Amino acid sequence: MASRIEDYALIGDCETAALVARDGSIDWLCWPRFDSAACFAALLGDTCNGRWQIAPDHVLNVRRRYREDTLVLETEFETNDGVATLIDFMPLRGNSSTVMRLVHGKKGRVKLNMELVIRFDYGHTVPWVRRGKDGSTIAIAGPHMLALRSKTPVHGEDLKTVSQFEVNEGESVTFQLSYSASHLSPPEPIDPDPSLKDTEGWWKQWSSRCTYDGPRTDIVKRSLITLKALTYQPTGGILAAATTSLPESIGGSRNWDYRYCWLRDATFALLALMEAGYYDEACEWRNWLVRTVAGSPDQVQILYGPGGERQFFEWEVPWLNGYLGSKPVRVGNAAATQLQWDVYGEIADVLHQARAGKVREYGPAIHLQRALTEHLERTWRDPDQGIWESRGGPRHFTHSKVMAWVAFDRMIKSNEQFGMDGPAQHWRALRDEIRDDVCRHGFSVELGSFVQSYGSKELDAALLLIPLVGFLPVSDPRITGTVRRIEEQLLWHGLVRRYNTSQVDDGLRSGEGAFLACTFWLADNYILMGREQEAGRIVDRLLHLSNDVGLLAEEYDPDHGRFLGNFPQAFSHVALVNTLLNLSRAHSPVAKRSDANKASPKK
Repeated sequence: MASRIEDYALIGDCETAALVARDGSIDWLCWPRFDSAACFAALLGDTCNGRWQIAPDHVLNVRRRYREDTLVLETEFETNDGVATLIDFMPLRGNSSTVMRLVHGKKGRVKLNMELVIRFDYGHTVPWVRRGKDGSTIAIAGPHMLALRSKTPVHGEDLKTVSQFEVNEGESVTFQLSYSASHLSPPEPIDPDPSLKDTEGWWKQWSSRCTYDGPRTDIVKRSLITLKALTYQPTGGILAAATTSLPESIGGSRNWDYRYCWLRDATFALLALMEAGYYDEACEWRNWLVRTVAGSPDQVQILYGPGGERQFFEWEVPWLNGYLGSKPVRVGNAAATQLQWDVYGEIADVLHQARAGKVREYGPAIHLQRALTEHLERTWRDPDQGIWESRGGPRHFTHSKVMAWVAFDRMIKSNEQFGMDGPAQHWRALRDEIRDDVCRHGFSVELGSFVQSYGSKELDAALLLIPLVGFLPVSDPRITGTVRRIEEQLLWHGLVRRYNTSQVDDGLRSGEGAFLACTFWLADNYILMGREQEAGRIVDRLLHLSNDVGLLAEEYDPDHGRFLGNFPQAFSHVALVNTLLNLSRAHSPVAKRSDANKASPKK
């Protein structure tokens, strides 16, 4: 059975990633890319679907940590006979991708077991295994090859590769598993000690570029490292998460593939990177976005593959039982075909914020922004699926209309601040028209609050973004009323739900945890309102939810005290960084995202 979601840590090489449980088992790894088929899929099935465990038989205590400012993971196992440390990392990729696992004896004499179960194609395909000329173990199936190397003897047993070994104090045992295409020669071995030193040095150097020096710097850095680990290095695309199909409720069917890049994360991610000093990454993310959405404006998708891929189909994996029986397991994401007008606002916002942050201009970005704005002028009045990707019918979602307003607002600001050519007066008229439309149809006088969609009485946590993007200031009674209603209806043990899931109209089994990013948005509203102490309490609660190595999932179930949703979740970590920067006042993404909070706009 898979471990709890919060019991996993992440290692990676900025092209793919693995999840390592507290029991020393790698239960999830896709090779060669984040979105490739998994060769270890025990996370969504059982051990027969692939995993790689190194651990003692009888463990008294487990302690874990990342080496400071790195993605090098240390798991310390304490037994009756001694203490051993398992060091897991993935070197930055050269000719091949490799997982390194080093076992160091720290105290006494510890007996450990190694069990390697390789199952390509999401836990389905048993490979052909042979002995290499250099004594390595080679596993091949179709286009895939894995090569296991260790000086410790291994042998085959029940379609597994196993080993039993011991380490005394001061001794070390090393295992390395490398991926390559099967038509090539097996990957060359890597010298483990220099590789560890180089990997640790690379991450420390990257972390040292962080310019944030306010409260909780270590937590900000850990989230930024996680964000970097979820970045596809060849293109700069940032993935939503490293996993697919971790459920929004245990046993439920709302299980989605998050190993792709969502456009709506763009502005939050860009501001977090820029405010922390990572302008190269911000520039690469901006350039990825521009290249990826280039083309006909009516073909813009809400999500893309790490390389900018557009064509990927959603299908169900019948041989996997799902995380704790949460079926189905899905690969691909059909939401890519949905209409969601908010992404047009996100694109306009991220391009404007990049200019404001003095990220060097990228010529195609100007043409793209103009084309998308002209398209949105023709389409913003139409309904869409909204930020939460409802699989029911399209509606006039209030947040989507607000983000259409953002698209024209940022065009106007780019004209005023950076001389972008265009019909500024026409854009102002459209901006005013959208504002009037939202305030007329998206606000309920009865509730004293904005609502999820035109004509409804439902609340939505996305409404917390209205002041954060500058549509209305937090001093506006319509905003204070909206925050008050969300506090009354969507708070759950101090955390924020996205919406009332009992009203979901997509035909899927409903129910989910509290959404962590939305809870950070509530804290951001409190900060703007001058309620810093309340914001601080929310942040303290959220940080307390982080697992032992500082990682967050998408959601949290307060009733059962456990993570839900895909993991680790970039959106949660980006929200964490931005809220801590907002609290610091010296670095405030929300202030930079909107100067409309300073004065009440036209009613």
